[in-house]
Amino acid sequence: MAESYPPTLAAAHARIAAVQPAAYARTRNAIDGAVSGLSPYITHGLVTLTDVVTGVALRHALAVQHKFVYELGWRAYFRHVWQQRGDGILRSLHDGPLPDSAYATELPVDIREGCTGVPAIDEAVRTLYATGTLHNHARMWLASYVVHLRKVHWRCGADWLYVHLLDGDLASNHLSWQWVAGTGSHKPYLFNADNVARFAPASWHSPGSVIDASYEVLERLARQPALDPAGAAPGPSVMEPPLRGEPPDDLGTAAVDPALVKGREVWLVHPWSLGALPPLPPGTLALGLFVGDFHRAWPWNDRRWHFVGARMAELTPHRWHGDTATIGAALAGARRVRSIEEPHLAPWLAGWAECVEPPALFPPVAGRCDSFSHWWSRASRGLQSAADLLAVNEVPA
Repeated sequence: MAESYPPTLAAAHARIAAVQPAAYARTRNAIDGAVSGLSPYITHGLVTLTDVVTGVALRHALAVQHKFVYELGWRAYFRHVWQQRGDGILRSLHDGPLPDSAYATELPVDIREGCTGVPAIDEAVRTLYATGTLHNHARMWLASYVVHLRKVHWRCGADWLYVHLLDGDLASNHLSWQWVAGTGSHKPYLFNADNVARFAPASWHSPGSVIDASYEVLERLARQPALDPAGAAPGPSVMEPPLRGEPPDDLGTAAVDPALVKGREVWLVHPWSLGALPPLPPGTLALGLFVGDFHRAWPWNDRRWHFVGARMAELTPHRWHGDTATIGAALAGARRVRSIEEPHLAPWLAGWAECVEPPALFPPVAGRCDSFSHWWSRASRGLQSAADLLAVNEVPA
């Protein structure tokens, strides 16, 4: 299969250059709409939100309230919630339509294998496995079906989707599932066959299925426990890609070697900091790092391992994989260790390195905002153009 997401800066910047904000605003909800495809590059730090807006604003007039900037705001907002709540994002933020105990904690096999008999769901699963990506609208449909019609707890579905996504981000993914589930929003997100027919190709259309119902009916179903909505003849199954809790052998990672860093200045390159290296003092060692404790908890498929591993290899020939105790003991022998702050590695990174914050696009919002609208009104207040937004953090337009 042709590589749709080459793990290079050139590919990321080519996607930025290709963004058409007007087409994005008009068609973004369609499965074949003019979306940017930038999410894997943003997730893994090849480019930042600031890079994206800077690049797009060079070619197009862009207001802060433009839909393209607004949607970037959701990613920043989810990081805000993560910063405020920490691991609390992995638990229901508040009650949903039903108590947590009303939902199953294991994903049914027919969903996992993409053979529910509901074309919109089965096409979403097949696309996920084949590409490692999924249109945001399809993610919402999938989550809504899993939670509200199949009565599977949102956390179970979110964990499953995360490990198969090339752009999997714990804040964006898990808080999006909570928004759909109604545990992170004021009401559950529901969709029906008419919605699918409006925004998806014919192969996704689902007439006569459980989702071919009015929103009033779906609202009642979402609030009824122990529902079995399958009803449709199952389709052909698809194999779920295998997952790994450690890098494949062909990525060339090595065991932790304390002698390599002893007495040296070290810049840590982790999987979420794969942009260009900053200016480093002469003799500084750039060291790639895969933290075993994280990847055992959150394994990746081969596609994501190779996306991250190939880019990391461009940045440094020195790449470790090890457990946190071994890594910490080795880095303690370095003269100085620095890196970019990253909440995925929050339990360990700050204890190993002096961490700098990645460039921020939006102004900081103090205190906890429990809704996007509240956060957005504060983050965008008084800003009109992209130039205004970029000037907040002294980034030239």
